[in-house]
Amino acid sequence: MAVYTEVSDEELAQFIAPYGLGNLLSCKGIAEGVENTNYLIHTTAGAFILTIYEKRVEPKDLPFFLGLMEHLSARGVTCPLPVRDRDGRVLNELAGRHAALVTFLEGMWPRRPKVEHCLELGKALAQMHTAGENFSLRRDNALGLPGWRPLFDKFSERAAEISPELEHLIETELAFLDSSWPSNLPQGVIHADLFPDNVFFIGDKLSGLIDFYFACNDALAYDIAVCLNAWCFEANFQFNATKGRALLKGYDSVRRLSAPEQKALPVLARGAAMRFLLTRSYDWLNTPKTALVARKDPIDYVRRLRFHQAVVSIGDYGFEPAR
Repeated sequence: MAVYTEVSDEELAQFIAPYGLGNLLSCKGIAEGVENTNYLIHTTAGAFILTIYEKRVEPKDLPFFLGLMEHLSARGVTCPLPVRDRDGRVLNELAGRHAALVTFLEGMWPRRPKVEHCLELGKALAQMHTAGENFSLRRDNALGLPGWRPLFDKFSERAAEISPELEHLIETELAFLDSSWPSNLPQGVIHADLFPDNVFFIGDKLSGLIDFYFACNDALAYDIAVCLNAWCFEANFQFNATKGRALLKGYDSVRRLSAPEQKALPVLARGAAMRFLLTRSYDWLNTPKTALVARKDPIDYVRRLRFHQAVVSIGDYGFEPAR
């Protein structure tokens, strides 16, 4: 977690001038965030977030990310809205990198999510999926099923450095997922990374969704599977079915889960656990200990995966179909 790109006051003032936002009053680096550099900017016109896109973000994907936020915001989803400069551009350059300004959202992310948070999250996720219909741009999921085995191949010979049984576990699970992955599920734009630190609340009221830089087109129910992994396990890695029930109830109250989606959710949850197990394992082995970003323990997702492997149906996640 860090600011990767430092910028001077003069560079910042020059950057914001074409936006017509008044004078620069203050600028503070935001420590949270892994992929990009973020600053909280205050001008005489208000507060904004400045994002400088680092090397892991493909420039060709930026119109999708920024366009999606505009599309969702126009349809009632509370998310950062890209600010256009006087020439109508949302993307400019700063310190030799692509950069954009977006509106600032009030709220805090829940360090210890409660049942009430999970209910609100489910509703917001379904609203986002519905609002994403007819978005004209498309982006394939670079971290979906087709990308998992190539990613594993990059570190498989070193997997034992994390855990002696990790290589066998991943190899066996990838074979299962390759043969069992569901097809013909409802598709659309998904967030793909809706962890608690990307969801803001004021009290128990959800105030906005942020960080759309993994958003892509994929099965809508896969987004739910990501959230079950991210929100419904306790610190001891036990699955909290009450939180799972709230998340799924909230979602189903806005967008009804189809029978094929309900049937597929256990496999999708295994896939979501695998996706984060793979990326965390790769980063664990390839991020220097002196790096600015704190490594995340991949074994956390081994424990989640083990739980999902024992799941029989969506009922094990607490789901109770609406009547």
